[in-house]
Amino acid sequence: MSTSATDAREAAARFCRVYADIKSRVHQMMVGQDEIIDGAMTALLAGGHVLLEGVPGLGKTMLVRCLSQAIDASFSRIQFTPDMMPADIQGTWVLMENERGGHELRFQEGPLVANLVLADEINRATPKTQSALLEAMQEKQVTVGRRTLKLPEPFCVLATQNPVEQEGTYPLPEAQLDRFLFKLVVGYPKEEDYAAILDRTIGDTDVVITPVIHAADIVALRHTVRAVPVPDHARQYAIRLVMATQPGSAYAPPRINEYVALGSSPRGAQSLLLAAKVRALIEGRYAVSVDDVRRVALPVLRHRVLINFHGQSDRITDADIVDAALAAVRAPLEVAS
Repeated sequence: MSTSATDAREAAARFCRVYADIKSRVHQMMVGQDEIIDGAMTALLAGGHVLLEGVPGLGKTMLVRCLSQAIDASFSRIQFTPDMMPADIQGTWVLMENERGGHELRFQEGPLVANLVLADEINRATPKTQSALLEAMQEKQVTVGRRTLKLPEPFCVLATQNPVEQEGTYPLPEAQLDRFLFKLVVGYPKEEDYAAILDRTIGDTDVVITPVIHAADIVALRHTVRAVPVPDHARQYAIRLVMATQPGSAYAPPRINEYVALGSSPRGAQSLLLAAKVRALIEGRYAVSVDDVRRVALPVLRHRVLINFHGQSDRITDADIVDAALAAVRAPLEVAS
C-alpha cells in the first residue's frame, strides 16, 4: 500500500473516532434524534451552517448546547426578537475610561464573535438584523462602521425556527436560506424515548458533558473533509441532481416543471459534495460515492427550492420535490451500463 493511501486510511479512521466521541457525548443528554444529531455534526465538520426547524420543546436548543459542551470552543446564544438591532449581535463602540482617567472609544464584541453561535428563533429578527447575520455566515466577518472584524475559526451558526407560529416573524429570504448547508426538520420523539428524556430532564442528577476535542481540531478535520476525492461519476450525479430541481432543465421531471418556481443554485451542488465527503469519512471511506450524495440530498436541497402557487395549492412539500429529483436522475455509471 502506498504512503498516500495509508495516510488517507489513517485520516478516515481518526475522523471516525472523533466523530463517534463527539456523538457519544451529545447522547449523554440527547435521547434519540440520531438523524438530526448526524446532520448538525456533518454541517459543523463540513464548514457549513444548520437551520433546525420544529415546534417548541423538541430539544433543538439542547442539541446545540450539548454539541458546544462536547467541543472546547467559544459558544454564544442569541435569542432573536423583533426589536433587536444589528449592533446587538455584531458589537458596538463603547466609551470607556482608560488608565489615565480619560475616556476612549473601544469596540465591544457582540455574541456573533464565537465559534458556535446558537441563533434561537432566527425568523423573529428583522430583515436588517438578518442581513448582519448573513454577512457573518457568508464572509466570516462582521462590519461595524469602518471596522471589519474577522470571526474566529471554526465558525458555525446553528439556527432554530418555529414553523407554526407566524405572528411577529420575518420569513428568511432565499439568499439567507441558501447559506445554510442543511435544513433539518426536527420531529417528535418515539414512544420508547420518552422515559429516558424524562429521567434526564426532571431528575435530580445533572448531566455533565466534558469536551473531547478543541476548536483547532475542528479546523484540522475540515481540511481532512476537503481533501476527500470526488470521483467523476459522483460529481456528475450531484450536478444532474441539482439541475433536476431547476424547472425547464434537461433533467427536470414533469412534476418539478409543474410545481417549482425556482430550483437550487450551484451552491446546492457544492453543499451536496461537501456533506457527501463527511458521510464517506463517517463510514471509513476516503472517496465519495453516489449513495453518499443521495443520503444528503434532502437536507441539502429542501430549502433551496421555491414551490409555486400551484404546488402550494396542491399541498406539494419540499420533500416531494427532492424525491422527484432523486427518482428522475440516474447515476452516470448506471446510464453508461
